Amino acid sequence: MQDAITNVINQSDVQGLYLDAGSMGRLEQYFASGELRVRAAATISANASAIIKEAVAKSLLYSDITRPGGNMYTTRRYAACIRDLDYYLRYATYAMLAGDSSILDERVLNGLKETYNSLGVPIGATVQSIQAMKEATAALVGPDAGREMAVYFDYISSGLGN
Repeated sequence: MQDAITNVINQSDVQGLYLDAGSMGRLEQYFASGELRVRAAATISANASAIIKEAVAKSLLYSDITRPGGNMYTTRRYAACIRDLDYYLRYATYAMLAGDSSILDERVLNGLKETYNSLGVPIGATVQSIQAMKEATAALVGPDAGREMAVYFDYISSGLGN
């Protein structure tokens, strides 16, 4: 896992260069948004259950997926779905704090789509629930932090959809 600082430094180091104005600008932007990211992470941590509950209610609860024969039917499958949504929320929050999506590749997306396909997990419904989490999170943390978190929710959704 990298963070924004390590990412900027590594890019310059690979080229054997000092940090240029663009690199310094990215670092300044990262530091300037630090308090916003920390407050958002605290709010998300304190409200994770509510975010997931709202996302499930918006995107999955009253659909065919929860009825007999659906992929979320039975308590075990429903619990696995909730567990996965919690996992996505937690790692999107880590990525937002770090200002870097590499943790999502390493710990979430690497092999996930293939695993879901082999288990018959409906990827479209998963992406829909991630987008519902994005909306619920933005409503709690405000527009600026919501846009920041959206980057990482969209990254997960894109990684599953491709």
